[in-house]
Amino acid sequence: MEANLPDLSPESSTPAAETWPGLLDELGAALEQQRQLLKTHRALAWIPGNTALIRLYARLRQVVVALDEERQLRQEEVNQLRRLQEISSVINSSLDIAEVLNLVMDSIVSLLNAERALLMLRDDETGRLEVQVARNINRETIEQATFDISRSIVNAVFDTGVSVVTTNASSDPRFSLQESIINFSLRSILCVPLRIKEVTFGVIYADSRAITNVFVEADRNLLAAFANQAASVIENARLFRQISDQLADITAMKFLMDDVFASIASGVITIDMADRISLFNHAAERMLGISPHQVLNHPYHEALASIGHVVAVMVDQVKRHGGTRYAEIEKASSHGGGKTSLVLNCSPLRDARQETLGVVIVLDDVTEKKRLEGVRRYLPPGLVDRVHDLTAAQRPQRQTLSIMFADVRGFSAFGEWLPPEQLVEIINGYFTVAARALHAYEGVIDKFLGDAVMVLFNTPLNPQANHAERAVRAALAMQEALTAYHARIPEAHRLHFGIGIHTGEAVVGNVGGDFRQDYTAIGDAVNLAKRLQELAQPGQVLISSQVYALVRAWAAVEALPPVQVKGRRSVEQIYALRRGALS
Repeated sequence: MEANLPDLSPESSTPAAETWPGLLDELGAALEQQRQLLKTHRALAWIPGNTALIRLYARLRQVVVALDEERQLRQEEVNQLRRLQEISSVINSSLDIAEVLNLVMDSIVSLLNAERALLMLRDDETGRLEVQVARNINRETIEQATFDISRSIVNAVFDTGVSVVTTNASSDPRFSLQESIINFSLRSILCVPLRIKEVTFGVIYADSRAITNVFVEADRNLLAAFANQAASVIENARLFRQISDQLADITAMKFLMDDVFASIASGVITIDMADRISLFNHAAERMLGISPHQVLNHPYHEALASIGHVVAVMVDQVKRHGGTRYAEIEKASSHGGGKTSLVLNCSPLRDARQETLGVVIVLDDVTEKKRLEGVRRYLPPGLVDRVHDLTAAQRPQRQTLSIMFADVRGFSAFGEWLPPEQLVEIINGYFTVAARALHAYEGVIDKFLGDAVMVLFNTPLNPQANHAERAVRAALAMQEALTAYHARIPEAHRLHFGIGIHTGEAVVGNVGGDFRQDYTAIGDAVNLAKRLQELAQPGQVLISSQVYALVRAWAAVEALPPVQVKGRRSVEQIYALRRGALS
């Protein structure tokens, strides 16, 4: 009997399928075959045990089938998690916000087999949720006009931070009465929040408008897990864009500041806390004759050797005591020839939080300004700004001039009985009257000689075709102004000018040594004008024959006897202007 039993050992078994259900089916078939075999051999005593074995098999089969279903479910979850990991790697591969959003949406549609998916972010200005990207199952962008979604679900998820899943919104008592659900015939809906550090800044919405039971609770958990990763990626992309925009703004601002520093007339030098030069603009290069690459990132006391001793003192004082320090220096011109006058302004360099970053030095070239200030004392104010080339105009050269000398007659006697302060006040009053008349006709006041003044017409500083006429009219104007001035002062202080005018050739320009130079005219023509002034009586204007020849058409004069002036062999014909000498 035993020889006829089938061999049920594992070694001889050939399973029908390499699965637990297949093995169990094969075991069941073997048990049934054994039962039939026993019946055939009338081994009735074995039938009850065989029946119990079959029942045990049935129970075992149920357990194994359930385990296999659980295994398949877990395997599906593992596959989803693996896909989630792969997708996370993809979306983490980019920092471009638009690309990231599209990848996120395509990944969601792929993960959930959704019909479409939308990503909405909170607008910082309006506070409303705005659709940033919407994609369908074909990875195509959905036009905004077709955004027929449940705003009530979206807002609820955003406000509460709680995910929502519904397999059939039309029959779900939570949503079935909502207008959007009814109007748009929405079915399967899944919506989860996007959160960073417990702050919700958006939502992910997926749906299927025609099919029910698309999403289950596991999908909600899966999407929530994905949303957590996506939120970080989106936030990183947003921060990257903000930083990129800020960097672009900073770069644009730097270029702007570079352009500003390059274009301003003042030299700008910044020195950091390590005493190294961090900025050196074109104006500083021009003034100091040093190129930026020679000084940038170098210690200032080495790079600025020509002015380093002055800068070192200023920088040290600013670092120790704060505030602003000023200095004026002269250095050899970087373009050769002469000196350059520079004013240095040294101040702390601070950031927006008022933290000291170093020292800033502003340099201004005041060479031309000082030259102008030097000539303002003898050049009429309106004429100063019309001199285009002051250096050339001050260079000694021969020129035909009209020269005037005017002396305050009788002033020397005042010194015997008036204190010095009152003497100066009196003479300044007469010189003020003279200067106003002379400036009106653009005469250059060469110098004040005690109680006399020397005036030049038609120098390179004040070129004038009618210089003789201007000199004569200026003398007449001085006489008229003096009459008005006498009416305002005590009678004892009333004095008069003796004036001499001559026209001739002289050398005019800056004359002197390195320590001092004055703008003046020298030559025989100057001497003759001075002799005429010495011959003039108080209130009298004497002119030479050369001047008379140029003004005879309109000037009323009185011819005086010829005279031989000191220093000249020839006899000179001179003329006295009459009061109100306009004919």
